[in-house]
Amino acid sequence: MVYVHIPFCKGFCIYCDFYSERCPDAPALRRFGAELCAEARRRSDEIAESAAVSTLYFGGGTPSLLPLPLLEEIVAAVGGGPWEEFTVEVNPEDIVTRGAGYVAALRALGVNRVSMGIQSLSDEILRWMDRRHDAERARQAFRLLREGGLENLSVDVIFGVPGLSLQTLQATVEELLTWCPAHLSCYQLSIEEGSALAEQLRQGLCAEAPEEDCRAQYDWLCERLAAAGYRHYEISNWALPGRESRHNSAYWKRVPYVGLGPGAHSLRILPDGRQVRSWNSEQLSGWTSESETLSAEEIREESLMLGLRTAEGLPDGRRIPERDWFIADSIIAGLL
Repeated sequence: MVYVHIPFCKGFCIYCDFYSERCPDAPALRRFGAELCAEARRRSDEIAESAAVSTLYFGGGTPSLLPLPLLEEIVAAVGGGPWEEFTVEVNPEDIVTRGAGYVAALRALGVNRVSMGIQSLSDEILRWMDRRHDAERARQAFRLLREGGLENLSVDVIFGVPGLSLQTLQATVEELLTWCPAHLSCYQLSIEEGSALAEQLRQGLCAEAPEEDCRAQYDWLCERLAAAGYRHYEISNWALPGRESRHNSAYWKRVPYVGLGPGAHSLRILPDGRQVRSWNSEQLSGWTSESETLSAEEIREESLMLGLRTAEGLPDGRRIPERDWFIADSIIAGLL
């Protein structure tokens, strides 16, 4: 189970606080790729240890900005394929710009799942978010992926946005349902320190959406997606039966994984039972890794927090009913 962090974007969304850099020139990209491949080869034993879950996930940033030859080099350096689930996150604009040939190349590389950040089909909301694509480009991108033979498609939606009405959210989701994606991730907008949105709030340029509006939107999503046949298997994730993300589901079960690239995290369980969390520094080249051995209390709290976010809950049967998932974080905090 391997995660590869590609920290490049052409622009930065208003809400994002993830580590990312503007996509560099070709020489800098090649240097980044060489460093990433070197890390993969250096950690080949860890990758082999994590192979019980056969998934590879390219996240970002925007992995669809990578030149195909560089993507191929990184996949070869990671090794271990073919993967049961190989996911690449993409921006709709990149799919449309690069066309059917790019989709075919992804499939030839072994990619069998694509996660696309649509966020909304309202052009007004997309402009407010500083997204690169518009609604029509999202439609075109989804068609290209589907026509290119990729069936396991996931789309992201954001709710709880200032100025987003329930009716606008409903229009987005109703159209998405006509596309029949295998998976939907629906996230409530959060205000993260370091984001452009947090700065706008400090300056009084916008206000958070009222909690009652966010609750109404989440409740409607739960009801509508269930009626459409999607299984609500984690607080923010719905899937058609059998299309749950194997990779993300393993995170929630605390399965060991390897994170490659700047800003990536890893979890390793040593032969003596100790559990070690490691993380890479956030820089484009020459990144270093730090680690810590988790205490029994840290493992317990993490297991509770992750397990109670899922439909399965904990092995002892404890779970949070779906109707309470909107306030799950506070409920979980009370159980710790």
